Amino acid sequence: MQTTATLPRKRLTRWRWTPLLLSVFLLVAVMVIASGIGSVSITPPEVLRAVWHGLSGELSGVSDTIIWEIRLPRILLAALVGASLALAGVAFQGLFRNPLADPYLLGVASGAGFGASLVMAFAAAIPLLTIVGLPLVTFVFALLTVTLVMILARQGHKVPMVSLILAGVVVGSSFTAATSFILLAAREQAAGVLAWLLGSFALASWAKIASVLPFVLIAGVLIMLSSRALNLIQLGEEQALQLGLPVESFKLGLISVATLATAAAVSVSGIIGFVGLMVPHAVRLAIGPDHRILSPMSAVIGAVFMVLADLFARSIISPAELPIGIITALVGGPFFLYLLRRQPQVRS
Repeated sequence: MQTTATLPRKRLTRWRWTPLLLSVFLLVAVMVIASGIGSVSITPPEVLRAVWHGLSGELSGVSDTIIWEIRLPRILLAALVGASLALAGVAFQGLFRNPLADPYLLGVASGAGFGASLVMAFAAAIPLLTIVGLPLVTFVFALLTVTLVMILARQGHKVPMVSLILAGVVVGSSFTAATSFILLAAREQAAGVLAWLLGSFALASWAKIASVLPFVLIAGVLIMLSSRALNLIQLGEEQALQLGLPVESFKLGLISVATLATAAAVSVSGIIGFVGLMVPHAVRLAIGPDHRILSPMSAVIGAVFMVLADLFARSIISPAELPIGIITALVGGPFFLYLLRRQPQVRS
């Protein structure tokens, strides 16, 4: 028999998960609508029919080809990248207990940008770079950058957060300077490098989705499984340690996982800023700080935001495209200033 004390708690639990279900429906609706918008307009029923034909291997007609071969891979890749960056942002903001933390805090973007510039500038002179491919090179450089940062920040058996941030700033600045040098040295390729640095899904394909999906799924599952531990971290490292959480090993593990998610996203999309900063904080303001619901909700809203940003990027000056990083910066800049205004009230 249920008591009056248990009923409100159960209703509250259901209410907390309701926004997640609604956001999933929103994501599906946005993806269907975005798939139909372009130089050739396609209605939502036609989009769903094309998806069904693609899954069953019975593509027929121009609409089916446009949806399955061009628009759907792009939209799915945008959703994966948005979810991945948002989850990484949740992890970093939770670990640092600061809403101004983002997935690029430890130099991932700078390392990936340097790797991409190497491939674009010297692929003709170094055939191995072409064989390996741009996504893999950027992925490896992103991981190597954070590995270097963690080695430099380590003090004995601990990795102090302040040292980690400082090492990330120094290493990131060094890679940014190296990328700038490559841009000056290889002027013919500079436009291509700059376009990649600003982010785009114009070259999306099913192959890219297949290459990034395993990393995003693994990192996403591990970050969500770390939700309870992230809740403990919010109490402070000493209290979390007293409650049985191995703080240092947890920090290293979660930083590695969040870096994996970020590196996978950057390797197929370029450097798209502000998503990992804005989305987790906005979701936290809306539903609260409990990472058990914050993590999956941020992933879904990150996917929605990225699909919409890509839609604007390819529609505003159609048939040309804006780099998607410009769209996210136009939204993210004012949001970042808003966070700075709130900073005196935020626990650091």
